Amino acid sequence: MAAPLPGRCGFFVEKKKRFCKMVVGRGKMFCGEHATMEEGSGSSSSSRRRIICPLDPKHTVSEDKLDKHLKKCNSRERDKPVYYAENINAGPADGDETLQQASLCERSRTELESLVDKLKTAVGGLQTDVEDSVLSHPVLLEELSNPKNGESAHKHLKQQSSILGHLEELGLLGGGRCFVEFGAGRGKLSHWIHEALKTCKDLQLLLVERCSTRFKVDGKHQEAGVQFERLQVDIQHLDLSKVPLLRQKKLPLVGVGKHLCGAATDLALRCLLETPGLREETEPPTKRLKISEPAADREPDPDSGSVPGDPGPASDPGPSSGPVLGLAVALCCHHRCEWRHYVGQQFFLQQGLGAAEFSAFCRMSSWATCGLRATNQDCPPLDPTNQRRDEEEHEATEGTDAVNGFLSAGEREQIGRLCKLLIDSGRLHFLGSKGFRSKLTRYVGTQVTLENMLLTAVPS
Repeated sequence: MAAPLPGRCGFFVEKKKRFCKMVVGRGKMFCGEHATMEEGSGSSSSSRRRIICPLDPKHTVSEDKLDKHLKKCNSRERDKPVYYAENINAGPADGDETLQQASLCERSRTELESLVDKLKTAVGGLQTDVEDSVLSHPVLLEELSNPKNGESAHKHLKQQSSILGHLEELGLLGGGRCFVEFGAGRGKLSHWIHEALKTCKDLQLLLVERCSTRFKVDGKHQEAGVQFERLQVDIQHLDLSKVPLLRQKKLPLVGVGKHLCGAATDLALRCLLETPGLREETEPPTKRLKISEPAADREPDPDSGSVPGDPGPASDPGPSSGPVLGLAVALCCHHRCEWRHYVGQQFFLQQGLGAAEFSAFCRMSSWATCGLRATNQDCPPLDPTNQRRDEEEHEATEGTDAVNGFLSAGEREQIGRLCKLLIDSGRLHFLGSKGFRSKLTRYVGTQVTLENMLLTAVPS
């Protein structure tokens, strides 16, 4: 950019290689943040000197207006909402969560070989074949064919369309319920759920996001009979039984999420199925949930509700599902999982594994997406387009230098996927113990996203 935009700040941001885009006051050349660059300002009067905000070092404030700023700064400490309960979904604190694990690059080849052997033994009894089921929903057809959408937007729309298709196939897409979107971001998934159910009565949409988000779409929905509410809280501290919106009509719940990163998936499962008091505050449906017929005359898999290779809930259906009708969560970033929050601890212990192996497998799971990078011994160049990640996904932090000369790129990718399968199998085991029939499905192709696994569950 050769010059700043009209009416915008004239400060050149070296890191971004462009001018600042903040609006300036009349007759000013710089915005408030860069006002010290203005000739004659700041140096002549200490009252106009800008200092770093004591609450957040990422921005500055005029020294003479500090007291006023501290009262309205977005980083100020605020009163906790009524639904905030410290660590209610964190899982048991047994001390193992603080175990410091060596990174893969610090491990010897013998240790890596031992971990790979343990992994293959653990998944040996599991069914490693996961169904490919790319579905769609007609409410997104027009937007999918809109030429104004770029490549990134088109990929997100494909994922949202398939998630809605799976919700409809499971009989979860309907009125008379509340959809809880975990890790909602801008709320696009809830937006399309609303568009698909415009004519339904008693529809609630609860969006949970711990960060302040710009360009939210839920604020645009003001239709009568539809209730949108956004909670800015970490899932770890969310007590659903105390959310005012859920206490009004006490509708049954459907959990959804698109790229629910790492431990957030486990926190969401605990939030839905282990919140004390939620069963009393939310009434279960008056009759049994009807599962819609599978599309294209597909026969349902009778074993899809249990862990592959495990008897699951068939012999012990577990407790009633209560107020939760089901869930559909697109999984993401297993390398960010944590042992304390993980819902499949019992499953891991049954396999003779513990916190140490879990931590290592989480790190190795990143090979499923970053393992495509070739080592010196891997000859064929790989298509770089297959390594792209969505803006909602996160790059793995574990490099592959530690296994150079030990495993090829293809072997690393396969081991990474086995790690993901083992971690997700623990989640299936947890859902089975809660009386749910759960399943893993590849809901979009790898050309859309490498994180293409969808976890679905309905009452057994």
